[in-house]
Amino acid sequence: MNRSGCLIFNPVAGQGDSEQDLAKIKAILEPKIDLDIYLTTEEIGAEELAHAAVSRKVDAIIASGGDGTLSAVAGAVVGTGIPFGIISRGTANAFATALEIPDTIEAACQVILESHTRSVDAAYCNGYPMVLLAGIGFEAETVEKADREAKNRFGVLAYILAGLQQLSSFKTFDVEIETEDKIIKTNAAAVTVANAAPPTSIFAQGPAGIFVDDGLLDLTIVAPANTAAAIAATFHLFQTASAGSAAERNDIGYLRAKKFKITTDPPQKVVVDGEIVGKTPISIDCVPAGLKIFVPIAHAEAGPTEKLEGLPHLMIETKVLKSEG
Repeated sequence: MNRSGCLIFNPVAGQGDSEQDLAKIKAILEPKIDLDIYLTTEEIGAEELAHAAVSRKVDAIIASGGDGTLSAVAGAVVGTGIPFGIISRGTANAFATALEIPDTIEAACQVILESHTRSVDAAYCNGYPMVLLAGIGFEAETVEKADREAKNRFGVLAYILAGLQQLSSFKTFDVEIETEDKIIKTNAAAVTVANAAPPTSIFAQGPAGIFVDDGLLDLTIVAPANTAAAIAATFHLFQTASAGSAAERNDIGYLRAKKFKITTDPPQKVVVDGEIVGKTPISIDCVPAGLKIFVPIAHAEAGPTEKLEGLPHLMIETKVLKSEG
């Protein structure tokens, strides 16, 4: 008897032929999985469909679409223990890349059929499910500029073009970052909190590697003094991410924590997993091992966990922790 599975399919994701994509997925998975298929619409989103699948107690929930679709489904699956399959068909496909899940339909389906799972962290940002990252400032402005028309026309290049445009007019802001044990105040052009992020998510790449199963979130601060420094910092992050090493510039800082509270002056736009969700302040909490995901086997080595020295107008206040009892 085949296991049961629910496929939640976004027909407007990506640039391919969605009917052909769905037919291909069905041809590969249906011989092995009793598949219920639901398509997202403007009226019924991926999260609602995923909650219904959880209620039916299916053996697996599979999402096919872009990072926004995957994040919405993950929000419903967090903490349920139901294995989560990913077939990416979006523009960036950052979550699949971060977990080394193949970006072709055939290979992604094969990962699901092999049934190897890994427990990975999830997070919530102001109540929104977050599997990838939250971007404040530069990242949010870039995502907003790369609209659906640009993504359909240029694909992932739309983000690069929007980023270059944003670099020429970047703005800084005052930011206060509170963790469990400290309060950090500085000035920045971008603050990114990542649960998972591929090397192409440049502004999340302060530390040497972002680990999806360590129960921690990775925060990167980019604080260039001018446009030339912003370009240099961006290039440095690209280089270090490609090499798997930590950022070393004084205008880039990073740290890890279980939760962050972030306020800015003035308020800044916030993007969560590719969708603009509002403005600061935000509160982000990690959900350790919140998702069980079908993935290939992968290995990574730990790198340095914190660097704050050199950030402009830096102030660090150590919090006095109250003892229990």
